Amino acid sequence: MRGVILAAGQGQRLRPDTDELPKTLLPLSGTTTILDTIVAGLAAAGVTDLAVTVGHAADRIRDRRPHLESRHGVDITIVDNDRPDWNNAYSLWTARDHYRDGAILVNGDTVHPHSVEQALLSAANDPPRLLLALDDHKRLTDEAMKVRAGASGVELIHKRQPIETAAGEYIGVSLIPAALADDLTKALETTYTRDRGLYYEDAYQLLAERGQIGTVSIGETDWTEVDDHADWNAAKTVYAAMGGR
Repeated sequence: MRGVILAAGQGQRLRPDTDELPKTLLPLSGTTTILDTIVAGLAAAGVTDLAVTVGHAADRIRDRRPHLESRHGVDITIVDNDRPDWNNAYSLWTARDHYRDGAILVNGDTVHPHSVEQALLSAANDPPRLLLALDDHKRLTDEAMKVRAGASGVELIHKRQPIETAAGEYIGVSLIPAALADDLTKALETTYTRDRGLYYEDAYQLLAERGQIGTVSIGETDWTEVDDHADWNAAKTVYAAMGGR
């Protein structure tokens, strides 16, 4: 099982702090960045073979790789996304060789404890499904990546759906089983060629329509996605609650 971290985006809502820095390298405390917490969480869950997609300010992540490897005891492969101005459906597609044998996928702007990865790894199923880490406790907002579930699994994953029919929010961490890797790659290619502005969740939706997506509840877990400066401040609080200093 590998770890795949998407960190190629431009972080436009965090400018000027992200003018020359990927948002995954924004500090949370001292020298600890968002990316540090993600790498540390994967390592704590036993996932130490990692791939990180890079695009915007890619050299900053390349320069930090030796530090991340030595600090967290991992091996990191850098995956170049030549179109960081496109959305993350393409970014995940560039990492297709790295999730082929199964992977934990983590968005590079998500701060959460490693219990999330452990929950996904403990939820292996047969037949295999792609599993979404689901927050089914947090109050939903219009901006949340909402998930609607039915008897056959996930029916709809999209921000623009009614809050009252959603089971919870996808937090940006998922388990891709090897058995569905080829299906996902085809869905991603279909998605980004249709519209380069689409998300990888739009490709997940294609799999959901075939009954290939399930969910794993993360329980009452503090986490946050970092899209803007208010989120960045919230991430520092989450990190502190995780024991960070």
